Amino acid sequence: MRPVSVWYCCPWGLLLLLPLLCGSSVGSPSPSTDPEKKAGSQGLRFRLAGFPRNPYEGRVEIHRAGEWGTICDDDFTLQAAHVLCRELGFTEATGWTHSAKYGPGTGRIWLDNLNCRGTEGSVTECASRGWGNSDCTHDEDAGVICKDQRLPGFSDSNVIEVEHLLQVEEVRLRPAVDWGRRPLPVTEGLVEVKLPEGWSQVCDKGWSAHNSHVVCGMLGFPGAKRVNIAFYRMLAQRQQHSFGLHGVACVGTEAHLSLCSLEFYRANDTTRCPGGSPAVVSCVLGPLYATLTGQKKHQQTKPQGEARVRLKGGAHPGEGRVEVLKAGTWGTVCDRKWDLPAASVVCRELGFGTAREALSGARMGQGMGAIHLSEVRCSGQEPSLWKCPSKNITAEDCSHSQDAGVRCNLPYTGVETKPVTPKASPVPLQIRLSGGRSRYEGRVEVQIGAPGHLRWGLICGDDWGTLEAMVACRQLGLGYANHGLQVRGEKWETKALVTKVCALALETEVYGLTRTPSYTPQETWYWDSGNVTEVVMSGVRCTGSELSLSQCAHHSTHITCKRTGTRFTAGVICSETASDLLLHSALVQETAYIEDRPLHMLYCAAEENCLASSARSANWPYGHRRLLRFSSQIHNLGRADFRPKAGRHSWVWHECHGHYHSMDIFTHYDILTPNGTKVAEGHKASFCLEDTECQEDVSKRYECANFGEQGITVGCWDLYRHDIDCQWIDITDVKPGNYILQVVINPNFEVAESDFTNNAMKCNCKYDGHRIWVHNCHIGDAFSEEANRRFERYPGQTSNQIV
Repeated sequence: MRPVSVWYCCPWGLLLLLPLLCGSSVGSPSPSTDPEKKAGSQGLRFRLAGFPRNPYEGRVEIHRAGEWGTICDDDFTLQAAHVLCRELGFTEATGWTHSAKYGPGTGRIWLDNLNCRGTEGSVTECASRGWGNSDCTHDEDAGVICKDQRLPGFSDSNVIEVEHLLQVEEVRLRPAVDWGRRPLPVTEGLVEVKLPEGWSQVCDKGWSAHNSHVVCGMLGFPGAKRVNIAFYRMLAQRQQHSFGLHGVACVGTEAHLSLCSLEFYRANDTTRCPGGSPAVVSCVLGPLYATLTGQKKHQQTKPQGEARVRLKGGAHPGEGRVEVLKAGTWGTVCDRKWDLPAASVVCRELGFGTAREALSGARMGQGMGAIHLSEVRCSGQEPSLWKCPSKNITAEDCSHSQDAGVRCNLPYTGVETKPVTPKASPVPLQIRLSGGRSRYEGRVEVQIGAPGHLRWGLICGDDWGTLEAMVACRQLGLGYANHGLQVRGEKWETKALVTKVCALALETEVYGLTRTPSYTPQETWYWDSGNVTEVVMSGVRCTGSELSLSQCAHHSTHITCKRTGTRFTAGVICSETASDLLLHSALVQETAYIEDRPLHMLYCAAEENCLASSARSANWPYGHRRLLRFSSQIHNLGRADFRPKAGRHSWVWHECHGHYHSMDIFTHYDILTPNGTKVAEGHKASFCLEDTECQEDVSKRYECANFGEQGITVGCWDLYRHDIDCQWIDITDVKPGNYILQVVINPNFEVAESDFTNNAMKCNCKYDGHRIWVHNCHIGDAFSEEANRRFERYPGQTSNQIV
């Protein structure tokens, strides 16, 4: 598989005020330290500006003809960001921003409609409208997010100094009492800000509900509530405080306290906050975290009716592609004029804090179906995205390559990492990875025991799979599970291992053996467990949606493990990206038909178990089987290629069809009665996974010919035509009536995906014994709950897990 670029999400840390000048780069491994002398950039200088930001991101500014100016975001792409990041001395870009995310610039707008291939040595080689020729305003200034890795030999850096100007770096809530015993997340306490001299309190004179709203939002909470000020004032009289900040004035829509008007105490101020007390804030806990911590659910105002906004495709809680419900159908939001206030409305509506980032350009993957909203304009105070003015669009106005997304601020719950101070509160089950080649893989170790007697142990690998691994990776903040492994720890000499694996692959390829080889790459990776050898947890079963392993079902104190020893313990390989398969439901509806196929033409299909069980007692080769045929077009809309879990050496050759099977079951086909009873079934082994067609800007990477690599590239789809073997359901024994056709992709969770809830497709079917009508085909979670209830009269399946 191609290497995956990992995007690290940094929390609000140092807020940046005074960007220093960055030299430019022409793509040379050793750029000159004097930007004025660079031939490729023709005397241009580059810098990152705006705030809040990190040193490797910001609004792009160019110095030309003695004046600093900006770049308009019209037609701006990731390829242009790559060129500009190299000009700034970074290796590459991980993203870009629009609509003046880092604040509007001043002066000239030097470039508009910038069009780069991404390989240029300088921005001067890219096409544009010409220097200084623009029809934009500074509200459309473009920014870049560069990979935090410098080009070799680059000496200048975009370091921001804050020696002379004070600024809030971090904010926290400190409980006034029982600091070491309060449960996480902390929702109420004294507001403390981190200044260069340390943590300080904020004077509550003039403190407003708007200020509390902003503080709660940046700490990951959707809102604030009233607090017992009299109690805290009485408590404050018995304590000493170090005030560093006063005069806080927020509008209420700011994403961070540093964006509010602030006044800092001077070093020589002898009297601070006379007659006042430390500011106190009490935040409302979102429903997701109320469930996690067991706190009372009445703390969060429960929304009335079904949710009309959701996030899809995110690697972490509180991030993803924004989807909205309109007329009973889920659709996406176009990123035109998508900004931080609109993203913050979405985040708060879903029970998170303010938005850390408003994402554009389908950075959380492309959706399918309708695009419901465009040019959403929010002030940031609206209770729902639907309360913001927006524009209805047509298919010509926007495409799914412009789907909007968000990353929200989340509360610290303690499940992500170990506590940072010895006084930290009791936290849920802590886990870590050990023995892997990188921090993204290894054995899963859990911490158990009472305070003062904590110890680390291993998890039994029995029934450990993709869903459990997904939860472990989520808790560790490492994204998705690329694999969930029952670790086999045998040591092998490298040469002997390679020889054995190659021999097995050769044996399978040459002689067409149908037996799967005994060794797979997963079974031969050796992850050293070090001194941790005790199995302390077993029976872990997750649904895949939990925030931590402590929320999953597992054995209590009695450990039951069929295979003991470290060689059979649980392990994971995590990834920041994952595939996401989606069936083109309209094509199924358009291509469905019945064929009576003679038995003498079905020997090959019978060998691969593609017929109903009654076919075994048929009068071969006479007679026929009645088949419901249809085409299936499976798209990969994720951010990583879909690859078979098993290595090539374990693929099985099928002489009948002349190809290798890389997955035992790739798709389930079922005919169900309206009450959920299965009356006919089919299946699709991955005859071969390949890129049949791709989007215009995507090249095919996988094909089945000559034992080629199998998979589905991001932006491509694999088409199984209706006229190939096993692309059917044998309905010979089905009686006339009304039914549901159900197709489930990746039904056994063999390969991790960013979203399993969209892997099932359902259609209404009417069969009169001679003809069949297939209609109302849709992805399982494409409709509202009410529309799904009208569609079926049984609980059914809204995901790819059969209920």
